[in-house]
Amino acid sequence: MPTVSVGRDRLFAAIGKTYTQEEFEDLCFSFGIELDDVTTEKAIVRKEKHLEEEADEDEEVIYKIEIPANRYDLLCLEGLAQALRVFCGFQEIPTYKLADISKDAMLKMHVKPETSLIRPFVVCAVLRGLTFDKARYNSFIDLQDKLHQNICRRRTLVAIGTHDLDKLEGPFTYEALPPTSINFTPLKQERSFRADDLMEFYKSDLKLKKFLHIIEDSPVYPVLYDSKRTVLSLPPIINGAHSAITLETKNVFIECTATDLTKAKIVLNTMVTAFSEYCENKFVIEPVEVISSDGKSHIYPDLSVYDMEVSLAYITGLIGVSLEAEQVTKFLNRMQLHAKQSTSDNFVVSVPPTRSDVLHPCDVMEDVAIAYGFNAIKDQAIVDNKGSKRLAASLALLPLNELSDLIRKEVALIGFTEVLTFILCSKKENFAMLNRQDDKSKAVIIGNPRSSDFEAVRTSLMPGILKTVAHNKDHPKPIKIFEVGDIAILEDKNDVGAKNLRQLAALYCGANAGFEIIHGLVDRVMEKNGITFVSPGDKSGYYIERSDEPEFLAGRQARIIYQGKQVGTFGIVHPEVLNNFDIPDPCSFVELNIESFL
Repeated sequence: MPTVSVGRDRLFAAIGKTYTQEEFEDLCFSFGIELDDVTTEKAIVRKEKHLEEEADEDEEVIYKIEIPANRYDLLCLEGLAQALRVFCGFQEIPTYKLADISKDAMLKMHVKPETSLIRPFVVCAVLRGLTFDKARYNSFIDLQDKLHQNICRRRTLVAIGTHDLDKLEGPFTYEALPPTSINFTPLKQERSFRADDLMEFYKSDLKLKKFLHIIEDSPVYPVLYDSKRTVLSLPPIINGAHSAITLETKNVFIECTATDLTKAKIVLNTMVTAFSEYCENKFVIEPVEVISSDGKSHIYPDLSVYDMEVSLAYITGLIGVSLEAEQVTKFLNRMQLHAKQSTSDNFVVSVPPTRSDVLHPCDVMEDVAIAYGFNAIKDQAIVDNKGSKRLAASLALLPLNELSDLIRKEVALIGFTEVLTFILCSKKENFAMLNRQDDKSKAVIIGNPRSSDFEAVRTSLMPGILKTVAHNKDHPKPIKIFEVGDIAILEDKNDVGAKNLRQLAALYCGANAGFEIIHGLVDRVMEKNGITFVSPGDKSGYYIERSDEPEFLAGRQARIIYQGKQVGTFGIVHPEVLNNFDIPDPCSFVELNIESFL
C-alpha cells in the first residue's frame, strides 16, 4: 500500500487538533489507515547518506502514514486532513462546485484527430485564485508524483501537466506531430530542444529516462499548444519551461492526457478537489470545454455525485451487527458519504467525486464497518426480520476454504511441509521448462509485467514447487513439500475472461523417485474425502489410468479420474524438466483440483 509522508505539526494544524503519538495511532486505526513510521527529514537524509550525526531537537517530525491503494484522495496532506476532520466531526462534508460561467466564456481545448494514434484523451480544469506557500507547493507537486506512480501506472495510462495560466493564452490545442516538428524549452532547461533530440538528452536523466519508452518509438509525439503556439507540455515526458508554476502562481491550468479516459477523470478530480480549498472561492473549480476531433464537446472536470441504493439488511447482514438506520447514516457521513433513507430498509448513498473507490454496495458496507469499528464487531448472533437468532453469514468459512484447510492439515500429518509460492511466474517456467507448448489458449498473460519473472499467472503449481526444491537442493533428503493454492486459466464464459481453480500439489524428492509415496498421498486424500477407489468407467468414485503428459516420465505417470472427469495427474518428473530447474535428484509430483470434491 502507498505511504504518505506528512509533517506532524502541519497535519495537526490542518486537522485542528493536537494528538499524542498513541492517540494519533488510535485515530488512524479507527479510520482504516496506519501510522507506519515516525522520523524527520534530516534523519531520512542521514540514513540515505549513512551518516551518524546526532539528531537536533528542532527537527520537524515526519509521519509516514500507510493508506489503502484505492484511496487516491488520501495521497496528500490536504485530502488526508480533510477526511480526518470529517471523520472526527470537525467539518461537514464539502460540496464541490463548478464555477458559474457560460460556455462561451470557458477556456477551450481542441483535440486533433492524430492524437488517436498515440494518446487519445485529454481532460482539463482551472484552479482560480490559488494561494501557494512552500509547503502547499511541495504537496501539490508530490501529489502529482504519487498519482503518476499509482493510478497513472508510471504515466502510461495518465500524465498530469500543471501550468501557470497567466503565462498562457487560450484556446489550447492537443496535437500529435512528428518529433522533428516539435521545438520548445523544457522545464528546468535554458535552451530549446527538438523533440527527438530531447529524447536522447533525457536518456541520461535518472528520473525521466524511465518514461521515454512510452512514446519514443511512435512516429508522432503528443504535444499541447496555446493560441500562440507556445508548448505547454510533451506528455508524458516533460512540461514546458514557459508555463512553469511557482509560489507566486495564482491561476493553475491542469491538463491530463491519457490512454484511459476513466482514470484521467479520477486523476483530475483528485487534483482539483484536494487543492480547491486554497482557492479564493473555496471548493469551486473552473471548468474547461474539451472539443474532440469529431466535434463533440465535453465539460471537465465531472464533479457530479453518483447515487447508489443500498439496503440496511445488506449492510448489517455482512457486518454481522444490528444497526438502526440513523446509526448507518451517521457512520456513512463520517466517511464522507451522504446518506438518506429512501424507504424503511433502503438508503440512497451519494458518492462524491473524491471517493472514486466506492463502486458497489460492498464498498458502502466496508465504510460502515470502519466507522463502527472493526474491534467492536463480535462473533454474535443477530436477530433477523422474523425474530429468530442466527449467526452472521460473514462469520462462516467458505466451503472451499474450509476444505482447503482440512486437506492442508491431513497432508501435513502425512509428513509433508507446506510452502507458499508466487502466483505469477515467467512464461518460460510455465511452459518450456515443463516441456509444455504454449498454444495461447490457457494462460493469463500480464500486459505490462515489471520483470520477466512475472509474465503470466501460473496454470499449474508445479513451477513454484520445483523452484522451491531447486533453491533448497542442499537440504537433507528426502524433501517432502506441498502447496494448496490457486491457478488461473482462460475461460470465455466468465465475464473477466478467466477463472481461478484451487489446486493441491505435492512433491517427493530423494535418492529414489518416491512414486509409491505420492500414490499413497493421493489415496489418503481421496479416502479422507470419502471417495472410494472403483473400476475404470465407474463414476461413483475415482480410478487412475495411463496418461502422457510431457512433464512426467513416459510410462511412469497416471491421470486421476473422478466422477468421469480428470481431476489431476501424478508421476515421476521427467529428467529434462528436473535439469531445466537444476534439480539433481529424482522427484515424484502430484497435482489435483480440490474444488471437484465439494
